[in-house]
Amino acid sequence: MTVITIDKDICTGCKECSKVCPAFAIEGDLHKPQEVVEARCTNCGQCVQKCKSYISLVDHGAEVYAKKRAERGLPETVTEPLFAAYNISNIQEVIAALKDPSKYTIVQAAPAVRVALAEDFGMPLGSLTPWKMAAAFREIGFKRVYDTNWSADLTIMEEGTELVQRVTKGGVLPMFTSCCPGWVKYLEDTHPNLTKHLSTCKSPQQMAGAVFKTYSAKISKVDPKTIYSVSVMPCTAKKFECNRPEMKDSGFQDVDVVLTTRELSYLIKYFGIDFAALKDEEFDLPLGEYTGAGTIFGVTGGVMEAAIRTGYTLITGKELEDVDIMSVRSTEGFRKAAIQVGDLTLKVGVLTNLKNIEPVLEQVEAGTLDVHFLEVMTCPEGCVSGGGQPKLLSDTDIPEAYGNRRKATFVHDKELPKRKSHLNEGIKKIYSEFLKEPCGEKSHHLLHTTYKGCEGGHHH
Repeated sequence: MTVITIDKDICTGCKECSKVCPAFAIEGDLHKPQEVVEARCTNCGQCVQKCKSYISLVDHGAEVYAKKRAERGLPETVTEPLFAAYNISNIQEVIAALKDPSKYTIVQAAPAVRVALAEDFGMPLGSLTPWKMAAAFREIGFKRVYDTNWSADLTIMEEGTELVQRVTKGGVLPMFTSCCPGWVKYLEDTHPNLTKHLSTCKSPQQMAGAVFKTYSAKISKVDPKTIYSVSVMPCTAKKFECNRPEMKDSGFQDVDVVLTTRELSYLIKYFGIDFAALKDEEFDLPLGEYTGAGTIFGVTGGVMEAAIRTGYTLITGKELEDVDIMSVRSTEGFRKAAIQVGDLTLKVGVLTNLKNIEPVLEQVEAGTLDVHFLEVMTCPEGCVSGGGQPKLLSDTDIPEAYGNRRKATFVHDKELPKRKSHLNEGIKKIYSEFLKEPCGEKSHHLLHTTYKGCEGGHHH
């Protein structure tokens, strides 16, 4: 499935996109239209963020503009410039589903969406608006407003348990995080021999999708066949991920469709909602409750920090007193840290921006990378800088936007009453009522997966 396209009619061949592509998937001569090589593309959408060649209503006239807008499946309420590099839009499908009374619509939104969405409504860079976003979802007409932050907490329970099992029982180490679909596809395409290092955990998006059509259908007394599950992501690669053939463990496609943060802002405008004026509302329970650990998934190093906060308890049976783990908080390319967890010195690595991955993978292949756990994020500062986030037209805004979104994420973490995944009541509830235990039989079937290249990997 092609997620990212470069429109040959609009591209001027400036090659800015190929400079940011971490997978060298964009080809073409200077000043000639560029092309995305699908086999190599990780769908990360950094080219979409970078592209400066556009057509607009003002400069190119209504007819040309309307034709391009229609080609991209965008609603008529969209009037902003259309750029050469773009991701496929699924907004029309979502509008149709919202208008179909036979569909039970459920929405989830990733941690990074709530620190960027407001930028598309003229609010300051990095505004934190989770509760306005929840209100917008209800106003749009979603029947259940759940949250990917909840399933980020769920992912930590599964991934933390898996890590402890690998470390104590002699499993494949280092274990790699598996929540970034651009990274997962890159590894499958370029180093299939290393996919056994990936955590078998699905990403938070996909775990939520599997839960919505099983457990959630039960507690809401809804026929899972009627559930239409929409996920809002800062990420264009999530569109690819939800269509992977492995992602059907609920008995259906676990997540029906993914919208980017930008598409959500189109949707809010399409329904004529004044975002800035919305009153705060809460997410629906139990699958809308989240902790600080769930929310920091949106920044580089956040998955690692969340995992340590809970892994500490899984290993020692005690609570970690100081949850601010500064040694993994930075945005530089690759960093390592050692954290004392009871008798174990847990060695971790955090990698930001796929452009920095090859030397690290060489060490893994040589057996010289001395870490138990490696987090990898494809985008420059993790999900807050994803390909589906609001587009920053001026390059000078980029450091400020990324910095502010990151800051807002940690502010949110600090303000939340609970900051560890295992303390989330909604998480305790699903284990007691449905999953029983992390990495147990039910979890294994619904929440874990396999990858290309894993010979004899974890098949169901």
